[in-house]
Amino acid sequence: MSQRQGVDLSYEDGVRAVELARESVESYVQHGQREQPGSMREAFYERTGAFVRLESTRGRGSLRGCAGGYRSGDQLGHVIVDAAIEAASEDSCGSEVSPSELPNLTVSVCTVKNVVLTDDPLADLELGTHGVAVDAGEGGWLYPTVPVENGWSEHEYLDRTCRKARLAPGAWQNDDVVVTLFEGQVFREREADGSIEEL
Repeated sequence: MSQRQGVDLSYEDGVRAVELARESVESYVQHGQREQPGSMREAFYERTGAFVRLESTRGRGSLRGCAGGYRSGDQLGHVIVDAAIEAASEDSCGSEVSPSELPNLTVSVCTVKNVVLTDDPLADLELGTHGVAVDAGEGGWLYPTVPVENGWSEHEYLDRTCRKARLAPGAWQNDDVVVTLFEGQVFREREADGSIEEL
């Protein structure tokens, strides 16, 4: 099992991370431009991974985009910007976020720390603590908060991450499939462009 530390964000850092992600989505969707992180908070200079998730508040709500990675050689501020743009693009969920959708989107950011390559995911996985990434050529990952929100068991969480990687459920048990666990801090808007909470 291998492990490396990441960065611990303060609540203020987390708020800024979500604001930066939203600004990046809006700049990309409205003007086709890449937002620059500008003068970044100290924590944003750390080189670590991050994910951005966009959800619609319309109707029953739905995932509109998600992107990012648990590994990165880039500074956190730039990782957040790039993940936000990718989440809003057609590459994420099949259709680009439109300007009319922006008022009905909530944004969340998961910053990565303590990445663990595991040989025994079922034993090492802690629900609510670990995000899961599965890789066998094409990768898939899920936030640490997802299994808790959906009431999944460890087994179901691993199976669903496999599905996201376009693998059969249970593929996480195969020798040629790499399973990585990561801890993450998740900050999200309570409602579209509203107050921000840490999960």
